[in-house]
Amino acid sequence: MSYHDKYEAVIGLEVHAQLMTQSKLFSGDSTAFGAEPNTHVSPITLGHPGTLPKTNKEAVELAIRIGLACNCHIERYNYFARKNYFYPDLPKGYQVSQHTTPICKGGHVTIRTASGVRNVQLNRIHMEEDAGKSIHDIDDNNTCVDYNRAGVALVEIVTEPDLSSADEAYHYVTELRKLVRWLGVCDGNMEEGSLRCDANVSVRLKGETKLGTKVEVKNLNSIRNVKKAIEFEIDRMINVIEQGGTITQQTRSFDASNDTTFAIRDKEEANDYRYFPEPDLPPFRLTETFINDIKDAMPALPEELYTLYHQQYGLSEYDAAQLCLEKETTDYFNEVVKFTTNYKAASNWINGPVRQYVNEHKIAMDSFAVKPQQLAEVMQLIDEGKINFSVASSKLLPALLADGSKAPIQLATELNLIQVSDSNEIENWVAEVIAKMPEKVAEYKKGKKGLIGLFVGEVKKASKGKADPKVVTTLLEQKLSG
Repeated sequence: MSYHDKYEAVIGLEVHAQLMTQSKLFSGDSTAFGAEPNTHVSPITLGHPGTLPKTNKEAVELAIRIGLACNCHIERYNYFARKNYFYPDLPKGYQVSQHTTPICKGGHVTIRTASGVRNVQLNRIHMEEDAGKSIHDIDDNNTCVDYNRAGVALVEIVTEPDLSSADEAYHYVTELRKLVRWLGVCDGNMEEGSLRCDANVSVRLKGETKLGTKVEVKNLNSIRNVKKAIEFEIDRMINVIEQGGTITQQTRSFDASNDTTFAIRDKEEANDYRYFPEPDLPPFRLTETFINDIKDAMPALPEELYTLYHQQYGLSEYDAAQLCLEKETTDYFNEVVKFTTNYKAASNWINGPVRQYVNEHKIAMDSFAVKPQQLAEVMQLIDEGKINFSVASSKLLPALLADGSKAPIQLATELNLIQVSDSNEIENWVAEVIAKMPEKVAEYKKGKKGLIGLFVGEVKKASKGKADPKVVTTLLEQKLSG
């Protein structure tokens, strides 16, 4: 038994999500990504004396939306606080955040892992403004600062120390990113920094109840990096303890080039920040009407749709989960099933040829040119035996994508794709195939019944895909058994 098996990890995650507002949390400056440095700034962003901030109402709405989706209690009375610490990319010398009154308290996020389904408990979700960006690789002798990001609205989603493995953390961040995208709260683009994760990691002997000394790994900018950083930290900390060392509470960073972490500073305590209520921003109260209006406008959530697809539509857990990967996919599926009750076929089409097409062409599902009703009509042609799935996916679907003005039945007819069910015509193709394969016929009659698929395939070729496979199979079995 490895000495690693003596220990268990305790992990808490802090995810910063940039809210999809057009302007910053306390000013009208643009939040658009990719602008020239220091062009989305104003006296408020730069902290000029005498300037007064004003709270962005849309940011508050988005924070409530993610809180409701995460089953949080929404705090009715809110105020902001000053968090005092110096970084060169914080022009005011302090950050405006929420401390004693986070807008969302408690709650959970449901994850599915190989071990099953469980809820990851949240501590809080609070609003705060982002800092700017320090750039170290432009000037050899100086650090450059871009204040475009300073003041951008964030929510920080903080779990309890409720995760026990890198794999659970991976699934949690995956689910959370899907959720903020689903709700239009955040675009979830970790590469651009609009979703960032800090991991608090500690280890202890199994059976212990007291938490071990934690380290915080900052600014993990991909889900892969979250998993790799936690895996490395767990191993590093166990090795330190086993070798008689002591874990130092510190802040660390992740080196993606070799999947290791390194120390950057000793960890500050909360009282080092000297929180006090922000004097330039009045407290605000949330009314029941305001919260209920946000709740009523929210779309159905992934977990709700997963249950619907699995339990009521009879789809497998895998099919239901695949449909719920992104909101655009469920929106399309929900439209398709308005025109058909063949839920399994709809799932197969969307998880199969449709997803393959949008992935290959790098488009969003809501840009897919075949209308939901048209796809349902294609499925009906298959159900009626007028066309088979292979021909529909390889020939009819591309034709619909090229010319969506025509009905599927019209295109199928024009392209000569309609299956022949007339047994007299199919008999000719069957006879032709049997006549040219005497050796295989002999093998079949000696008991190699698996060859039936070979004969069906040959008839399919002879008919150019037009022969109804069910009729073909029946006729072949009759002829070969005679």
